[in-house]
Amino acid sequence: MLTLFRWLLRLTIGLIVLLVIAAVLAWYFAIRSLPDYNATLQVQGISAPVEIVRSTENVPHIFGQTDEDVFFALGLAHAQDRLFQMTLLRRAAQGRLAEVYGPGALPADDLARRLELYRNAAASFDSQDQATQAALRAYAEGVNQWIGHVNDGALGRGAPEFFVLPQDIAYWQPADSLAILKLLAAATSNSAAEEVLRARLSLTWPERGPELLLGEGQAPPILPPYASLFPGARLAPPESRLADPLARDAAGFLKPNQGLGANVFAAAAPRTAAGGAILANDPQSPLIAPSLYYLARLQLTPGGVIGATIPGLPVVFSGRNPQLAWGIAPAAVDDADIAIEEIQPGQPERYRGAGGWTEFTTRREVIRVLGEPARSITLRSSRNGPLVPLLDPGLADVTPMGHVPALRWSGLSATDTTMSALIGLMRATDANSAATALGRVVAPAMTVALADADGIRQVTVGAMPQRSPAHPTGGAMPVPGWLAEGDWSGLMPVTRDGPTEGDLAFATEERGPLALRRARLSHLLKDREVHSRDSFIAAQLDIVSPAARSLLPLVGADLWFTGEPAAPGTPERQRQDALNLLAEWDGAMSEHLPEPLIYAAWMSALQDRLIRDELGPVADDIRNLHPGFIDSVYRNRNGAGVWCDIVQSAPAEDCTTIARQALDRAILDLTQRFGPDVTSWRWGDAHQARHVHPGLGQIPALGWIVNLSQSISGGGFTVSHTGMLGTGTERFEARSGPGYRGVYDLADPDSSVFIVSTGQSGHPLSRHYDDLAGLWRRGEYIGMSLDPALARAAATGVTRLEPAR
Repeated sequence: MLTLFRWLLRLTIGLIVLLVIAAVLAWYFAIRSLPDYNATLQVQGISAPVEIVRSTENVPHIFGQTDEDVFFALGLAHAQDRLFQMTLLRRAAQGRLAEVYGPGALPADDLARRLELYRNAAASFDSQDQATQAALRAYAEGVNQWIGHVNDGALGRGAPEFFVLPQDIAYWQPADSLAILKLLAAATSNSAAEEVLRARLSLTWPERGPELLLGEGQAPPILPPYASLFPGARLAPPESRLADPLARDAAGFLKPNQGLGANVFAAAAPRTAAGGAILANDPQSPLIAPSLYYLARLQLTPGGVIGATIPGLPVVFSGRNPQLAWGIAPAAVDDADIAIEEIQPGQPERYRGAGGWTEFTTRREVIRVLGEPARSITLRSSRNGPLVPLLDPGLADVTPMGHVPALRWSGLSATDTTMSALIGLMRATDANSAATALGRVVAPAMTVALADADGIRQVTVGAMPQRSPAHPTGGAMPVPGWLAEGDWSGLMPVTRDGPTEGDLAFATEERGPLALRRARLSHLLKDREVHSRDSFIAAQLDIVSPAARSLLPLVGADLWFTGEPAAPGTPERQRQDALNLLAEWDGAMSEHLPEPLIYAAWMSALQDRLIRDELGPVADDIRNLHPGFIDSVYRNRNGAGVWCDIVQSAPAEDCTTIARQALDRAILDLTQRFGPDVTSWRWGDAHQARHVHPGLGQIPALGWIVNLSQSISGGGFTVSHTGMLGTGTERFEARSGPGYRGVYDLADPDSSVFIVSTGQSGHPLSRHYDDLAGLWRRGEYIGMSLDPALARAAATGVTRLEPAR
């Protein structure tokens, strides 16, 4: 027995030693990929020495003799800090994620191939102007020089993720940057998803189903029942189609049909205390680690440029130069349509066109899959666009048997010059020259606020679809692909000035009359005669929910302060306590309060109770709150109060009863999670921002290291916007939010402030991986200056690039 014990002890000690050695080796190889920011590198591709000066927050300030040298250094800096992110975005655009993630990424790869993101991006290179082509080549060469430096110096493959998710790191091509911009355009648009959902609602309840998507005060559009567009065709009953709500997409950073948003607002000099224009911007993105955005400062020939970039792209999307500030929001336009093509019976390669049966354009591609045989897919296109059966899960409900969906989308252009427009924007010296440069935007369509010494300007730019007045649905639902009246007559390049009101400009991505964030922005800006940088920061961080302020008095009209006080500890007392809290609440979605949690849970339960019996399984896929719908129901606008009656029950329920039942259901659910004391609940306990690493975040042991979790304020309709999961036990988890915030003060440019949601580095062992996350959560910022002397004086590292001899 003693001998056995000794051997077991030896084995245990041996295993512990082996584990320690393995951990030390893993740590050693991981830190090998941490860049040395004080190195001097001999590189090919630059004409003169270049300096990359790193600030305390690891923001690179790049100084070179030519613009091409500066873009070269930006590519190298992006690769130093975010090489894995860049390669993942490139794979997502190429349709090659399955090579790394296995069969789970096949649907994403299939869709990217069908959208021809990379193919069209590569074709569009020749359409760029010479300055943009030079910038793209220089940027790619800078990335490649860093990859070569990593390989020559055995620097941990450039990022620790490459040890866990092994892959060959191909050299960067100019088309790679153009493809990531295409992917961004595809992620920005969600027009097709809205069409599909509206059609599913029509199939479920033709008379009233689409009312769910109406805005506040908006009359129901005159739309035909969706099934009537396909007489004689067989449509299956709609089902619940969306995937597991807790599953994270393999692409992580961006995926088509995602729907991104932003706030952008500006005040001209007469409305500011310091006598100079102020502009603020906060583009939203999935909450991931690292952030989609990366701060940088470039010294270009016309002057310095500073702001937010996306690794993989040589562009400052939102920022300023000495004369001009700009911010971008997705334009509120419908840039995509679904056309349903009928396949000729017995001839799967032919479809019904406007003039009869015709051939699909067909080609085959191979998708390599990690650990499995490669898959061959057939890509088909009709005259309306590529066939995209996997664009949206709900397409299975709205596509009749013997038919396939095709996509019309402004981003399918092979001559897209959006990159040239954005490069030109950085070089612009005033709002008028910036608007001229932006005239080359194709996709995504965007609203751009511009501020200079002469005032402010807001322009909407992009390729806008031209639909016929006889279009069967006006672009609101899919249409038969063979109907000529459903065609686009073309794409019209648009540079349209947006409204400015009293030296103020503001825009969001919201469409239709129910633009709650835009209305709140309007109130905040117009409520003050004179603005400052601090008032713009306060507006950008505003957490008051206009939806809560609008809905609570309406829904709870007959519930406030009714009945005698109930006994403590009873459900009735919980309801009374909750209503008392809500009655005194100002609508601020603070993480420290119980009221936002009660409100959010109540409205979620109420909407589900209103739609569940009418929509059936489709109700499972309604994950966003629709305040305009609830408003219409409780005002009985156009007879919408009929939604309150539960069809499957004998009595006729009224809306007050439904509101009370929904509140009781919400309180019961919250009690099970957070205990019976209503006053002890906190919004932040449920409203967590989980920044999940797209490569390692799903691996249990590593996820604990690379993922970031923090409670945050705000909600789905606050200016400080966070998109929530919307279903399941974690329905209030924040899945998207402002990946970047910036406020630019032209009266005192060096007082402009910036922040990203995590940190500058993508390396989990870097101190700059998450050093900005706490500031972002608390609504704080960092300063960045265009003054070279200030940048060098505060430098914590200087990388010197010298031309190789």
